[in-house]
This record gives sequence, structure tokens and C-alpha cells, in this order.
Amino acid sequence: MLENLFVGTTDWLRSLLGGIGFLPTEIAESIVLVVKLVAVLVFILVNALWLVYMERKVAAFMQARIGPNRVGPWGLLQTTADIGKLISKEIIIPKKADKVVFLLAPVLIFMPPLMVFAVLPIGKNMAALDLNIGVFYLLAIASLSTLFFFMGGWASNNKYSLLGAMRTVAQMVSYELPLVLSLLGVIMIVGSLNLSDIIAAQEHTWLIFTQPIAFLIFFIAAVAETNRCPFDLVEGESEIINGPYTEYGGMGFAMFFLAEYANIMVVCAMATIMFLGGWHAPFGLTFIPSWVWFFIKMYVLIFIVMQFRWTYPRIRVDQLMGFGWKVLVPLSLANIFVTGIGMYIYRAIGW
Repeated sequence: MLENLFVGTTDWLRSLLGGIGFLPTEIAESIVLVVKLVAVLVFILVNALWLVYMERKVAAFMQARIGPNRVGPWGLLQTTADIGKLISKEIIIPKKADKVVFLLAPVLIFMPPLMVFAVLPIGKNMAALDLNIGVFYLLAIASLSTLFFFMGGWASNNKYSLLGAMRTVAQMVSYELPLVLSLLGVIMIVGSLNLSDIIAAQEHTWLIFTQPIAFLIFFIAAVAETNRCPFDLVEGESEIINGPYTEYGGMGFAMFFLAEYANIMVVCAMATIMFLGGWHAPFGLTFIPSWVWFFIKMYVLIFIVMQFRWTYPRIRVDQLMGFGWKVLVPLSLANIFVTGIGMYIYRAIGW
């Protein structure tokens, strides 16, 4: 079982480092943590590359096309070939750009997904870090992406990039509020910010059945947070020329591009944990490993996100902002109010 291998490898590495007498305990634990974070980074990069291929195939299927089928078996190496091409391209920096910030933005954009996945339990006893304030940490770190998008637009010294970056910030801040509020109902029911406790509370009933409105709010806000269609106004080519990425080419653009898929993984993993029971098996099918169930649920949500892109047209910016502030925020507040009343009645009756 992969769960036992994960736990066993961690314990073996910890005991190996502990057996080296001159290494203090703090340094040994730090090395174990670094190894875990490197494993998480590799996991994110490999999955992001796979998701690029998956979206091309999903788009081809929905448009009655074939999709990648030339490079490698079934076109599986197409994304690898694209990365090779982008790596070979010259890094061009605008003459009056802030060079340090310009180069840092596409590198730092991968930090939030890496730090978030470090605390996500992707299987039974399979979390690199188990924090008591996991939800708070998760939301705080995920919100940092806004800063790095703005860094890219501001440092480019291009008015189109700056406008695109400002639109990115406006959109992400607007939809972060209903996203956070939608999770309050879950936290109220479970009574804990620990992700493992939230999953444990769904052993018999997934929270999507007790918080269906919260799930819809969270999922819609998550799609907007990742700048996906129909909320992909950040890179509306006819208006603002690909948003904050205008001056980026080669691997600079590729890092922003892959970070989008990494963020999709993050929000779908969050939805799986908060509403779909995490790694719990449905219908008592516990003979299948817990991490398999987690990824099945996560990839079903990712498929739905991809389906949105190839089904719905892009909405106007005023419709986007109005929907977030006039519909999702009041609806999420109403959900919190109804959840509180339901919990009061539940406790009063003594069920």
C-alpha cells in the first residue's frame, strides 16, 4: 500500500538521520521536511504537465477532433516537447522593466501551490504536514498568488500588462471573499480547522449533502480564482492582450501557464477535502487505497473545470464583478445564517 510506503519511508529517513550522531534533532527534522517538499514539488510539476495534455484531449473530444497524437504514444510526449521548445527560447526582458521583480514573478508563482499541497492529506496518514490550523493556513497561502500576478504586470513596464494585472487582482480579491465564506459552514459543523478532522467528520456523510449551496459557491469562486473560463477575463486577447503575461515568453510564460494548472489542482483538492469526504471511500469500497479515491474525486472536479472552458462563453467584466458581489457574497452569508439556525435546532432537539 502506498499509504504504508509513505509512512514507512518517512520513519526510515527520520531514523536514518537520527542515527547520525552529530546531527541535532532539529536539523534531522528539517532535512525530512525538505525531502517531503521536494517530493510535493515533483508531484505538482508532473501533474501539471499531465493536465495540459488532458485538457487538449478533453477539448478535442468536445470539438470532435483528435488532439495530440503524433509525439509519443497517443501524443503523451507533446507537452514534454513543448517544454523543451520553451526552455530553448531566449529570455527577453523589456528595456525599462524591473528586471529582478520581472524574473522573480514566474518563479514565485509556484510557491503557493507547493506550500498548500504540503498540508493536504491526499490519503490516510499521507500529509507532509498536519497543522491544527490547516484551513486558515491554506487560505492564507493560496491568497499570495494575487501578489505574484501583480508583480509580473507591474514589473513589465507595459500599460497593457499593468491593466491586466489590476484586473487580475480585482477578480481574485472579489471571489476570495465568497470562497472563504463558503467554508465557514463546514467549519461550523465540524468545529475544527484541522484538515484531517474535517475528513474524519465525513466518514459516514459527505458535507456536500449538508452544505450543497456552500459547495456550489466554493466551486464557482474557485473557477474564478484560477482565471478559468467563463471567468478568464484576465487574458481576454481582444481587450487586454493576455493580461499580466504580455511581456513574458519562453519559460517565463510557461511557468505562469503551468501555475494555472497547479492552482486548479489546489482548488479541486480543497473541494475534495472540504465537501467530498477526502480520501474516504464511497459505498464501503475500502479495498481500494485511500489515495486512489482522493485522486478520483479530484480529477472528476478537474474534468468539470475543463468542461466549463469548452462549454461556456466568456462573460463581461461588469457581469463578473456583479455576480461575485451581488450574488455569491449574499448567498454565502445566507448559507452561514441557515447553517447556524440548523445547528441550533439540531442541538436543541438533541439528535
